Amino acid sequence: MTKAVFFDFYQTLGVWGQSLRPRVKKITDRYGCEIDWERYDTARGNLYADASGSDPMTHDLLETMQQIIDSYREFLAVLGVRDYLDQMTWELLQSEHSLFAANAATLYDDTVPTLEHLRDNGFKLAIVSNWDTPLDPLTERLGIADYFDTITSSHDERVRSAKPDPHIFEWTLRHVGVSAKETVHVGDTYEADIIGAKNAGIRPILIDRDGTQTGKWHETIQSLAELLELINGKNIFF
Repeated sequence: MTKAVFFDFYQTLGVWGQSLRPRVKKITDRYGCEIDWERYDTARGNLYADASGSDPMTHDLLETMQQIIDSYREFLAVLGVRDYLDQMTWELLQSEHSLFAANAATLYDDTVPTLEHLRDNGFKLAIVSNWDTPLDPLTERLGIADYFDTITSSHDERVRSAKPDPHIFEWTLRHVGVSAKETVHVGDTYEADIIGAKNAGIRPILIDRDGTQTGKWHETIQSLAELLELINGKNIFF
């Protein structure tokens, strides 16, 4: 019998509302800066590779913040920014990166109704996310922190484990007080969420909001509204 539901955060419960390119354009236009847009795709790929987070086992928060700042500075430099580079880097970070732009996060429309229905049906709830900082302040700003029995981020010094490593799931199971067999995990990334949960003995459910992962996993939903019915045959109507 399922007693608990774990969720990934990014692109499962919430997302950043605006993509990187319009943020870059808004800032560089304000400074009258000419951008080499032909380099954008390569620079963006390098940026997200460099700023994707440190190893949780050796993670130091202040060092991670500096690494992220440096990676965004290099990103703008590759695009041709020379004047006011440091200042523009800071503005871009404040508008775009989760460490500095928590207010830019938004919840999907189905997030709060689903959490309410699951809580009202007696499920224990948790977040299990690969995240550079504790997620509690962000979820508090978004008004959803109180739905969860625990909120686990990979780089928390108490955890130091990133999906698909099973330890991050096992740590959360202990803090929620349920077994793996009593738990399902919902996430949007096959390797981290599906393989990670499966290796921890947890039933994985893939959420594929944009329909780009068809056939990747046998239990797939496109909306959180489908979740309760998939777990135990009950519909959510909202």
